[in-house]
Amino acid sequence: MKSAYLYAAARTPFGRFGGALAGIRPDDLSATALRGVLSKAPALDPAFVDDVVWGCANQAGEDNRNVGRMAVLLAGLPVSVPATTVNRLCGSSLDAAISGSRAIETGDAEVVVIGGVESMTRAPWVLPKPSRAFPAGDVTAVSTTLGWRLVNRNMPKEWTVPLGDANEMLGEKFGIGRDRQDEFAARSHNRADAAWAGGFYDDLVVPVPGADLSCDEGIRPGSSAAGLAGLKPVFRPDGTITAGNASPLNDGASAVLLGSGAAAGRIGQAPIARVAGRGVSAVEPPMFGYAPVEAAARALARAGITWADVGAVELNEAFAVQSIACVDAWLKEGLADAELVNAEGGAIAIGHPLGASGGRILGTLAARLRRSGDRYGVAAVCIGVGQALAVVLENAQ
Repeated sequence: MKSAYLYAAARTPFGRFGGALAGIRPDDLSATALRGVLSKAPALDPAFVDDVVWGCANQAGEDNRNVGRMAVLLAGLPVSVPATTVNRLCGSSLDAAISGSRAIETGDAEVVVIGGVESMTRAPWVLPKPSRAFPAGDVTAVSTTLGWRLVNRNMPKEWTVPLGDANEMLGEKFGIGRDRQDEFAARSHNRADAAWAGGFYDDLVVPVPGADLSCDEGIRPGSSAAGLAGLKPVFRPDGTITAGNASPLNDGASAVLLGSGAAAGRIGQAPIARVAGRGVSAVEPPMFGYAPVEAAARALARAGITWADVGAVELNEAFAVQSIACVDAWLKEGLADAELVNAEGGAIAIGHPLGASGGRILGTLAARLRRSGDRYGVAAVCIGVGQALAVVLENAQ
């Protein structure tokens, strides 16, 4: 089979819930990211894009009706460019990358743009339709911003606990205390701040028309574990998870240009990285935060390498506790150093707009490999309801 390569990546800055991107529709955010990544390959005629695969976790409001196709039309691409929208919750845009790379490897496509979007601010409240006409009682509007909603009564209650409660259980299982979580979170903020100050994100982030936001809105420079220690637990009175050591609610979009090796001439530049391995895994729903351990193991095996070969890791930080649990497991499996994980900051600081996060970590990973010269890197994301995805990239430069 052919190989699939990453040629360029772009994303919007990630805004906080109710923040600078609150007034921007998700389809417009998507169009911005799509235009942004294509601007990185000016020689490419957009008419030669074989498909657009777009991730989105909500799809209950302005992101409904195939937001990927809406992005293509709003971005001004030719109407002949098709698009689909995929939903694997937090892993949606990494799932899009997996689908797009497979299409290239099998010869079904030569050039594919993948990406994803989420406006958690603009996620609507929804009302279920009544089972009979003209009900007399009150009905409750349900927020679609995050987590379980309209739960099937046949689903075991222990599977449908809130995401934070699930991660409190994960922390108890692995003995990960508050101090380690706050230290990890402070590190995420300070590394992200240093990365922005050092120019790392300058070529990866594109501005959003109509919004006054030049960098990720949630970063807190100068964060310290001591400062974070003053925050109250959110999910349990005696718990360890706070607003400071978990990812926030966010708005944003990301995009990645994939292509075959033969497409380099059409794209007008050499590829940055090759998709070397992919992995998907599933566990019981409350343990979703630990699922990246197995997903990464499968991706590494399919790439024909081990953790000893890996020089960079991008793990989406849904919660500090689950990130620590995964890194601890990877160190036991042969990862050389925990410092290889999220060297430019992670989602606790940068943000986690669900459908956009996979594209963000994949683009960041490729940029890290390009800068460091390391051969292999891993991008991994945990997914609510007990899943995870991982992709191995091989440096192509």
